[in-house]
Amino acid sequence: MGTQVLWRRWRLTAITLVIVLVVNLPIILMTLNSFQTTEQIITSTSIIPQSLSLTNYTSLGSTPFFTYLWNSVIISLGSTVFSVTAAVLAGYALSRYRNGLLTGYATTLFAIQMFPIILALIPLFILFRPLGLINTPLSVIIVYGAVNLPFVTWMARGYFDTIPRELEESALIDGCGHIGAFVRIVLPLSGPGLAAVSIFAFLFSYNEFFIANVFLRKTEAMTLPVGVQMFIQQFATDWGSLMAAATVTMLPTLILFLFVQKFITHGAIAGGVKG
Repeated sequence: MGTQVLWRRWRLTAITLVIVLVVNLPIILMTLNSFQTTEQIITSTSIIPQSLSLTNYTSLGSTPFFTYLWNSVIISLGSTVFSVTAAVLAGYALSRYRNGLLTGYATTLFAIQMFPIILALIPLFILFRPLGLINTPLSVIIVYGAVNLPFVTWMARGYFDTIPRELEESALIDGCGHIGAFVRIVLPLSGPGLAAVSIFAFLFSYNEFFIANVFLRKTEAMTLPVGVQMFIQQFATDWGSLMAAATVTMLPTLILFLFVQKFITHGAIAGGVKG
């Protein structure tokens, strides 16, 4: 019986590894090709590099790539802080207080979520231009925050609904105010939820192309999705540098996931309420 269980586990592990490899095959191929020159990528018949070269990575230093990377990180962090801060406050209010005003606000969030942002880009461009916000990170941060806010608010509200109200009521009995109970009780327990919300907001801002392409036209202001087009020219494509740029582009999101993973894996709220 023990042998059968062990065999079943090994079989499931093998199947899982195959699925992981198939799903991540494009990323693996992209990373491998980043160590080959464009000529090697075009002429090679093997997916495994015959010789490794760091030429593509060293050549990135002679391009504005790292300026694009810095702009993307700053804009993504700014829009994430903006949208998550507003979403946490709004989500907590929607979770704990029920009245006509908040119900109307929740309905409005649904309506905004269904509104295509592309229809608002030209009016926003006309509004931002006299304010001097075109080709500045602030314009994109504002738009990203507004686009993220409806969905992120509903995610935050759903997580706050899982936190027992009795924990806050106990804090109120012990002398805490509503704000104190929120800061000392609810926020420390909402780490996994806030981590998931932050990842969603960051990834949207980091990967978004169309909005950034409208508001950021100068080279020194471009983000990675817009600036990486420099490797794709009219009559030729520098595949080696493009693969290296795409590989480096993945690193901030990977680092972010590794940083917040421990909060996500904590699972459900630790502790309970005496009944």
